[in-house]
Amino acid sequence: MRINRTIRTVLFALGILTMSIGASAQIRITVGFGPPAIPVYDQPVCPGDGYLWTPGYWAWDGDDSDYYWVPGTWVEAPDVGFLWTPPWWGWDGGVFLFHDGFWGPHIGFYGGINYGFGYFGDGFVGGRWDGGHFFYNRDVMNINVVNIHNVYNEHVTIVNNSHVSFNGGQGGLTVRATASEEAADHDRHIGPIAAQTEHIQAARNNRDLRASVNQGRPAIAATARPGDFHGSVVAARDAGAPYHAPENRGAESHPENGAARTYMHPADLPPMEKPATPNTGNAKLDAKYQQQQQKLMDKQNQERQKLQAQQDKEHTQLAKQNANDAQKQQVEQRHAQQTQQQQQRHTAQMQSLQSHQSAPRGRP
Repeated sequence: MRINRTIRTVLFALGILTMSIGASAQIRITVGFGPPAIPVYDQPVCPGDGYLWTPGYWAWDGDDSDYYWVPGTWVEAPDVGFLWTPPWWGWDGGVFLFHDGFWGPHIGFYGGINYGFGYFGDGFVGGRWDGGHFFYNRDVMNINVVNIHNVYNEHVTIVNNSHVSFNGGQGGLTVRATASEEAADHDRHIGPIAAQTEHIQAARNNRDLRASVNQGRPAIAATARPGDFHGSVVAARDAGAPYHAPENRGAESHPENGAARTYMHPADLPPMEKPATPNTGNAKLDAKYQQQQQKLMDKQNQERQKLQAQQDKEHTQLAKQNANDAQKQQVEQRHAQQTQQQQQRHTAQMQSLQSHQSAPRGRP
C-alpha cells in the first residue's frame, strides 16, 4: 500500500508540475471541524521595495490533530506582475478541504475570507504593478515612505468586516467565485515559494502557534520577514471570536476516539487489521477459518488497489485537462464516496464471514 500511495502522489505531482496554466491546488487535507476565526492583529512595516504581503491563516497538523497559525509576512514576489492569492478552507462533502495559495498575474478566489490588509474577501486593493514596479496603497499597507517611494493613497471602504475563516458549512461564508476569479484559475501561476514553505514549517514546529494553546490569539500573528519569529514580530491584539475546542478534536488522526474519519482514497485507509484468531477447539477447523479470512483480506486488498489505480488515472486526466477547482472538488467528492462505500462493504463482508464461522457447527 505504501508503494501505491507513493505512485499516486508522484503521478499527481508530475501532472501539476507539467501544467503551464491551471486551477489552484486543492490539497487533500480533510478536517471534520472548521478553523478558528482570523485573529485581530497589526501589520508589520514592509521591509523593502518589492515585498508583497501574504496574510496569515490557520493550517492543519494531522500529527497533532490541531490547527496552527501561519503568521502573515512580507515576501518578495517571485516574478514581476505576480500577485498572491491566499489559501482558504472550504466545506465540501461533509468535511473541510484546504485550498493552497498561489502566485499569478491576477487574484483568484480565496473563499470570500476577510484576511485584512487589502485582502477583504474579493480581490486585492493593497497595491498594484505599474511599469515593472509594485506600488503600495498606503491607505491599507504599513509602508515607510523614507525607504519606499512608489506609493499612492486610495481610500478603501471595508464592507466585509467578518473574521470567519472558512467558506460553506455551518457558520461559514456563503460567498461564491466571481467570473474574474474563475478566470484567474486558468492563469499561469505557481505555488508557494521556498521562503513560504520554510515559514509554514517553522510555524508548524512552534507549539505556541497551535489553536489549542493560544485559544485563537497567537503571540506571533505576523512577521516582517518569512521564518523570522524572533525579530520584528507582531502579537495578535485579540482573537477574532471566542475559541471553543471541538469535542471531536483528534478524531481525524485517532478514529478510535469515537468520531468517524472521512477517507478520500483507498491509499489513505489504514492497513487492514487481521480478525481475531478462530478458537473453536478444533485445530484443523481453526486453520481452515484462518485461510478463509486471509483469502477474503487478499481479495479486499486487491479491490482497494484496483479502485486506487482508477482514481490515480482520473487525477492524471484532471492535470492534463487543466481542470478548474470546481471540477477537482466534484471528482474528490466522488472518490471519497467510492472509498467510503468500499470500506463499508469490506467491513460487512468480514463481519458476515466471522458470524458464519462462529455459528455452532451443524446449524444451517
